[in-house]
Amino acid sequence: MTQHTALLLLASLLAGCAQPLPTHSALPSHAAMDHAAHMQATAGSLRQAEVSARGGDVMPFSLSATVHVFAKSPEGGMQRVLARSADDAAQVKLVRQHLREIREQFLNGDFSGPSHIHGAHMPGLAELRTARPGQLAIAYRDITGGAEEAFRAVQGIG
Repeated sequence: MTQHTALLLLASLLAGCAQPLPTHSALPSHAAMDHAAHMQATAGSLRQAEVSARGGDVMPFSLSATVHVFAKSPEGGMQRVLARSADDAAQVKLVRQHLREIREQFLNGDFSGPSHIHGAHMPGLAELRTARPGQLAIAYRDITGGAEEAFRAVQGIG
């Protein structure tokens, strides 16, 4: 796996920690499923609950008061975190602080946050840890109601 692919996986997996837990009404009807389908739905819900709980260990802002948006690009990906209310100055401050901190951690090869949330065997994590200084670029910027980061693998990475 290339480091570019690892960046895409990281951006995709980071989204998992930000999604709200499904409500009971959002779950599929048990009457319409067999045992295998029930077990799969239950496992997915339990996994999401675990990811959300560990996300709270890593992110200082409220997951229910914020929205995460992820997009892949040919060079890597983008992460945007917004307060659900742009007037929520406390959440906006925490979002910006956190994204600046994880930018520095990632640039220094520290992926302990995603590892804690998603597990040590998270797809792409091993490849990201092999990146040398300067091989990953992460641009940060404040935006209305939060912040965003653009991730990319620097050209020439093998």
